Amino acid sequence: MKTINIVNLKCNGCVNTVKKGMLSIDGVHEVEVDLEQSIVSINEVSDEVFTQVKAKLSKMGYPEVGDANTMLHKAKSVVSCATGKMSSEA
Repeated sequence: MKTINIVNLKCNGCVNTVKKGMLSIDGVHEVEVDLEQSIVSINEVSDEVFTQVKAKLSKMGYPEVGDANTMLHKAKSVVSCATGKMSSEA
């Protein structure tokens, strides 16, 4: 498994959104998210796919620890969180 530490992960709604987003990337077929430690783990993938994973996480509002965490990232994570909560309730 490859792992990435992210920021802005707050709840199970966020977890649902992250899992769904990661599984939409070609080559990713296994995703685990540790809410308490803000760690996303995916199956072994190429460096190119891992770069796509990091970019998608950032675009969704969950950038890697150490990367910029702008107000836009924070706002997107709130929207992603709400979307994930609605998906889990459906």
